[in-house]
Amino acid sequence: QMTLTIVISLLLNEVMHKGFKRIVQTIIYLPHFLSWVVVASLFILFLSQGGIVNAIISAFGGEPIYFLGSSAWWRPIYLAILAWREVGWGTVIFLAALSGIDPELYEAAKIDGSNRLQQMIYITLPHLFPVIAIVLIMNLAKIFNLFESVMVLYNSLVYDVSDVLQTYVYRTGIREFRFAYATAIGLFKSLIAFVLVVTANRITKRLKDED
Repeated sequence: QMTLTIVISLLLNEVMHKGFKRIVQTIIYLPHFLSWVVVASLFILFLSQGGIVNAIISAFGGEPIYFLGSSAWWRPIYLAILAWREVGWGTVIFLAALSGIDPELYEAAKIDGSNRLQQMIYITLPHLFPVIAIVLIMNLAKIFNLFESVMVLYNSLVYDVSDVLQTYVYRTGIREFRFAYATAIGLFKSLIAFVLVVTANRITKRLKDED
């Protein structure tokens, strides 16, 4: 998701037509304001056996697929939905960082004969690195807190591919009343999340020092 966000931000930064750029930004940013309950309801309708997607499949002679009940399909669909909802918010952060890059650097690069791709590699990306590092650390901290987005989309048919720590803790502690076990899982999750964040922070600092 983060890679997709950076790519879209770089592409939008190259768009010269301000009106078109604002329209695209608005379209990809709007889903962020929808609650996960609304998002899940929409995609359940689209992907149900009687939904639009299966209607198209049936029209071409295929067999309807219960996408959100399929172990093969659940993860790709979830990741696509997650990207659709969150990529727009990430582009706001990266575009704000891109707007702070001194235009004189690009002018100097043009004089030296650099093309758009070279300017992106040697000017844009190095200036984006501090923001990329911060967003990476924030995203690592959020990975172990995935709950609502999974909870509203998964079901018992796909527990083997859709379960995350937070949903497992919820089912174990709240539904099965195994509070001590659920607490132990939660503490272990917090420890691993802390180690990941600290490790990512040290790696990004070393990379920055090398640059």
